[in-house]
Amino acid sequence: MNKIILAKKRNLRRKFRVKRKVFSSDLLRMCLSKSSKNFYVQIIDNKKGVTLLGISTLAKDMADLKGKGNIETAKKLGKIVAEKALAQGIKEVIFDRNGYLYHGKVKAFAEAAREGGLKF
Repeated sequence: MNKIILAKKRNLRRKFRVKRKVFSSDLLRMCLSKSSKNFYVQIIDNKKGVTLLGISTLAKDMADLKGKGNIETAKKLGKIVAEKALAQGIKEVIFDRNGYLYHGKVKAFAEAAREGGLKF
């Protein structure tokens, strides 16, 4: 088979494996998406189907950053998400990394959110 097709299948398999674990939990879901230039984070209540909090690097809080797709930005976004979640009374979530490997930017975001006070 083509290497690209195999890579896509591998990514989908990893994504569905993560989603299966996340959707079986009763906790709120913190879903991370990323592109090469930006990060997007939502805290979602799966039972009601409602997004409680959504923020990205395109927000006004993040306007002063030069590079919006790097590790430093991921750390800052993790702290901001934790602050806003705690302000809304959200203390514990389950981390939906959306199939991304847990290293680099994703790991930096998760550690910063934990340092900010979120439990997952």
